[in-house]
Amino acid sequence: MWRRLRSALRSLRGSPAAPPHGGGGRPPAAMERAVVRCVPSEPKLSLRFMLPDGSARHMQRDQTEPLGRALARIATNAAKGHGKAGKKSKKARAEGGAEGEAAVPPVRLFSRDGAMVAEEVPNAAAWEDGAVLHIGDARYRVERNPPALTELSLPRSLLAGFPVCPKVSAEFASPQHCLFRWFREQRPAGGVDAAGEAWVETAAAERVFTPSNALVGLRLKLRCTPGDGEQRYGPACEVESSGPVEAGPGACTFDARHLYTQKVCGPGSVRAVSYNILADTYAQTEFSRTVLYPYCAPYALEIDYRQNLLKKELAGYSADLICLQEVDKSVFVDSLAPALDAFGLEGLFRIKEKQHEGLATFYRRDKFSLLSQHDIAFSKALVSEPLHKELCEQLAKYPLVQEKVLQRSSVLQVSVLQSTIDPSRKLCVANTHLYWHPKGGNIRLIQIAVAMSHMKHIACDLYPSIPVIFCGDFNSTPSSGTYSFISSGGIAEDHEDWISNGEEERCSMSLSHPFKLLSACGEPAYTNYVGGFHGCLDYIFIDRNALEVEQVIPLPSHEEITTHQALPSVSHPSDHIALICDLKWK
Repeated sequence: MWRRLRSALRSLRGSPAAPPHGGGGRPPAAMERAVVRCVPSEPKLSLRFMLPDGSARHMQRDQTEPLGRALARIATNAAKGHGKAGKKSKKARAEGGAEGEAAVPPVRLFSRDGAMVAEEVPNAAAWEDGAVLHIGDARYRVERNPPALTELSLPRSLLAGFPVCPKVSAEFASPQHCLFRWFREQRPAGGVDAAGEAWVETAAAERVFTPSNALVGLRLKLRCTPGDGEQRYGPACEVESSGPVEAGPGACTFDARHLYTQKVCGPGSVRAVSYNILADTYAQTEFSRTVLYPYCAPYALEIDYRQNLLKKELAGYSADLICLQEVDKSVFVDSLAPALDAFGLEGLFRIKEKQHEGLATFYRRDKFSLLSQHDIAFSKALVSEPLHKELCEQLAKYPLVQEKVLQRSSVLQVSVLQSTIDPSRKLCVANTHLYWHPKGGNIRLIQIAVAMSHMKHIACDLYPSIPVIFCGDFNSTPSSGTYSFISSGGIAEDHEDWISNGEEERCSMSLSHPFKLLSACGEPAYTNYVGGFHGCLDYIFIDRNALEVEQVIPLPSHEEITTHQALPSVSHPSDHIALICDLKWK
């Protein structure tokens, strides 16, 4: 795949790919291309062109260097190329004389309006888009920073009925302005068609393609032409799937939920999702396969399979905000971010300390813009930020608990968003995944105390009175001290969770926070359902003074959850269940 992509990127002959129906314009047919890459933050620019003898040239020149030096170097290269071509002909050498010598051709650069560019002009200013380079009798149209693909790839696993979201990275272009053409493989029985092609173009011309059951057993090919939204297009690149489309699993646990979320909610509303998606680093272990999830088919624990389900599930919720936990860094970069970008969502990632997984927050681009990020690691913030000095001093009285708190890798992701529809409306969106141990209630209380102090600084000091939405896997049931602390605003020093791991780890303190928070989805019977446990651990807490709940999307039925005994399963990609609710400003 990469060999094909590099080959396409290196192709310099002819004009850049134009959009269908003649849009975008083409330079004259006789004109070759001289591709200039010039980025202000880099000291050098690059110049690529093809000499008349067919040899490619790739030059790096200082941006501040006078044009004359670059042109002299081009002339020397052209003379060398001419000389090498002459040496290939014994007859030319025999007839020799002066004609066998490599003549240095005149090299000049002309601006778009036809004026010759002075040799003392710096390279960065001289090589403008549309200028014409003359090398002897040859003419080259200068293309400065043309759209170009730097990466194009397809997922390894393709399932019928599930969206295929390519990873598209481009320079001087954006995926939103690229052109996409999808092809399917010919059926083996039909062989190559009459035109000699093994691929048949589908009717799809969108970035995301959902293969039908009719394509099971066939591979897919994508042709992408990079565009910049200003009618400039670069060379097209192609990528083929590594394997064929496979049959999907049939009905999934989220299918019925999608009936409630077919459209993005209105401008005055916000659809929020919180979901622990089960990190691959935890799903793909021998312990997971044999102890945690022995009831789950091994193939359904593989990341490629689960990603198909996750992308379809998340895309189908038409959400404005998505807070995910247990997100592998590679899954975010290579799978979720490209896929959800195609559905209009921008992604932010915060990795846990010394871990391979972390938190991801996505927001709908046409509804929100990002004002600022305020992510912290609980352990580091506790000891380094003056904000938490009092709590840190109190915790120092309990060295055993203090040590455990400081060893934890948990983080808090906080994003301040502004409405693109009504700029006066801002949101403080927090996302976390608290310490997991069943006896770690005292640790979780400290983590939440740090979180609340941090959020108070943002939502009361930095952005006074903006509403808070606090999502996550809190690893705490509704009867826990953590849930009580968040929803009531305080925790007493004699609460039983301060001795959750026995008297030797007692940690008694009275804590409070200023927020009035409500669990938007209530207290479901469970949000986590595995073989040995089921309970409610996940919540979307909202500022009850500023926000109210319009609707809560029903969770899957108990029958759906237990069809394959427990979670995850062939029809559900995680051991948790997504929480989804529609909110509106009061």
